[in-house]
Amino acid sequence: MTIHTQAKVPEGGKARRVYLSLRDEITNGTLLPGARLPGEHKLAANFDVSRITIRRALDALAMDGLIEKRAGTGSIVLRVAADEQRIAADFATLIPQLVEMDRTTTVRLLSFSYAAASEAVAKALGIETGAKVQTAVRVRSFGDQPFSHLTTYVPEGIAETYDEADLATQPLFRLLEKSGVAVDSAHQSVSAALALPNVAEALNIAVGSPLLFVQRVVRDNKGRGVEYLSALYRPDLFRLEMGLARVGAGETRHWEPVIGARDT
Repeated sequence: MTIHTQAKVPEGGKARRVYLSLRDEITNGTLLPGARLPGEHKLAANFDVSRITIRRALDALAMDGLIEKRAGTGSIVLRVAADEQRIAADFATLIPQLVEMDRTTTVRLLSFSYAAASEAVAKALGIETGAKVQTAVRVRSFGDQPFSHLTTYVPEGIAETYDEADLATQPLFRLLEKSGVAVDSAHQSVSAALALPNVAEALNIAVGSPLLFVQRVVRDNKGRGVEYLSALYRPDLFRLEMGLARVGAGETRHWEPVIGARDT
């Protein structure tokens, strides 16, 4: 897997906004390879900024290898090798991918605190509303590109076995196991969300950009909720996959996940 080195996001709020907006349109396929971007005058009018601001944004996109600036022609969208840029995780065999992800990516801890559980978190973990939970927010990156914004909630009685420094250097599932938690099962759902300002800033994307929204509740061998994860992933850099096999006979024939299909 290869992720191209990304140019520094241009300084200045306006240039950054233009750069991120155009980058998102290119990486999500709205602007296809070979398409010509509007001229500087048109872009400046569309974004209500100066031509100098547009040039700074276009220069950064060109450094990223997302466009080519051609004299007399304008800026042409280049092919984006999306499969090479994305980190893949198998939906049916997630833990092996998490282990590998820990080896090949870095994490930055943004916040760490203890507070009363909200009604939604308490319901997910099966604890009383207002019970204390540890809340941690982290951003995971591959190279210099952030691709996930992770918020985890762990009941206080479990979380007190490790500290902020541990969470900044080790994956949470390892810390849970070290604390004596016997992880038995998990339920995961995937939907979509839009990037709020704080998430957009952390992931270097435009506010309102589409994100994969993954929620996961992990339970121990007694059925107790030990972790609630709320994760947001950039779809241009991360994908969830699942192998399927056709099984059964007649009217009962159906698709089932292929467990272990990508294990190594």
